[in-house]
Amino acid sequence: MIRWNGFGWLGAAIAGAALLAGTPVAAPAAEGRVVIAQGVDATVLDPNWHVETPTGNICRQFYETLFDRDRELKIVPKLATGYERRSDTVWRITLRQGVRFHNGEPFDAESVKFSLELIKDPDYKSRQVSFFRAIDRVEIVDAHTVDIHTDGPYPVLVELLAFLGSMLPPKLAAERGIDYFKTHAVGTGPYKFVRWKKGEEVVGEANEDYWGEPPAIKTVVMRPIPENTTRLAALQTGGADLVVNVPPHMLPIIEADPNLRVSKAASARFIMVVLDTRYADSPLRDRRVRQAINHAVDVDGILAAVMEGQGRRISGLLTRLHFGYDETVAPHENSRRRARELLAEAGYPDGFDIHFDAPDGRYVNDKQVAEAIAGQLAKVGIRASLSTPEWGTYVNKIVGHQAGPMWLIGWGNGMFDADNTYTPLVHSSALLSYTDDPVLDGLIDRARSTFDREERQSLYSQVARRLHDEANFLFLYQQQDLYGVNNRLEWEARSDEQLNAAHMRIK
Repeated sequence: MIRWNGFGWLGAAIAGAALLAGTPVAAPAAEGRVVIAQGVDATVLDPNWHVETPTGNICRQFYETLFDRDRELKIVPKLATGYERRSDTVWRITLRQGVRFHNGEPFDAESVKFSLELIKDPDYKSRQVSFFRAIDRVEIVDAHTVDIHTDGPYPVLVELLAFLGSMLPPKLAAERGIDYFKTHAVGTGPYKFVRWKKGEEVVGEANEDYWGEPPAIKTVVMRPIPENTTRLAALQTGGADLVVNVPPHMLPIIEADPNLRVSKAASARFIMVVLDTRYADSPLRDRRVRQAINHAVDVDGILAAVMEGQGRRISGLLTRLHFGYDETVAPHENSRRRARELLAEAGYPDGFDIHFDAPDGRYVNDKQVAEAIAGQLAKVGIRASLSTPEWGTYVNKIVGHQAGPMWLIGWGNGMFDADNTYTPLVHSSALLSYTDDPVLDGLIDRARSTFDREERQSLYSQVARRLHDEANFLFLYQQQDLYGVNNRLEWEARSDEQLNAAHMRIK
């Protein structure tokens, strides 16, 4: 039987110091207001139902997971104080005591069982269900201890619980119904929900009874501003303190303003185009066509011309930040000649017509990148008809398998493990997968069911090579996260894209 303390001296120090539940840290009363502008609004306020980072950043103000990551991206305690792997399929989690939800309901083992098992309830229809398919059940040991049972060895359970699995109040859910949380946030977090005006703002006020270090800023406002110039104007005029996705050509404007600064980080997010292989009559069923698309698109040229160097080309679905990355897999050569040869071999010497979906305002220059891709594909005879739906509509099309058959998306792997990319995006059983490949399924299943890191790395390298050869995606680039920040705000960019007002200070 293998046992260990999940955090060693760090966990003990945190649990035994100021974060001790029921002992709030003495601090000045929260004051001031911070306005954070993202490119899109939340799609829902239920933290366990969505699959989008902007929604997650809004929910992050109000909800908490069992574990978290610090600025160095190391896993640290949150609502859990430690963990112990008792066998290959049983993880014991000890819970923080004295914590209450915003409605006064105590956080305890029942909360954990309810919240995690709810995600797998088919009636709940969570878009996160594929992330949690390894969890079989949650057993209550006592009020502050649970055993999480997995359906087989699952080496990255703690990484998962530091990324997803926010805690919900079960009694309130029973009283109001689970749909209540789609429009009302009630968690244990540092901010209490005030209101959500769709398309305008989400507002939170500092939780005076917060169990941990209280937030220094009293009011947090999250606003959706899709248009880049409007978002920058809000920063310049004081209408926003922090804006996301600054287009590269606007960086000099911020850098020239003595009241503003740029904060940037190499992101855990990568940008790609999904190539849907499911339809029998689709040209994309032919591997040569998918390879041709990868040869036809000049990713380096797009990075230089559209992104002005703010990004790094990728050859697969991982970055150097992620466990499982294989640096030996090289990108496809940019060659229109080779692309035309492959199209001719596949029976499309004159190319073909295809529909192409992309967002507008979700990622840095996303529409412009999609337009560049369409233009380059046209040069080899692939006539891509581009559509840019509103973000909420776009997400619904993706999860409803109505997007594409080509569609551009960014994937932010905040677990920092290959499992969080390959299981939800590649494994044929996953909601977001547009790929059906038994070989890939087998490799992924084996990698996520062994604790041997060398074996996992070997298996993920095989996945990377097969994805490269099969070209199930048009592999583009690792995102460089670019933020505009008012100098009055103390905050720096993180690679996991976290925007947590509780970690901010006003000078």
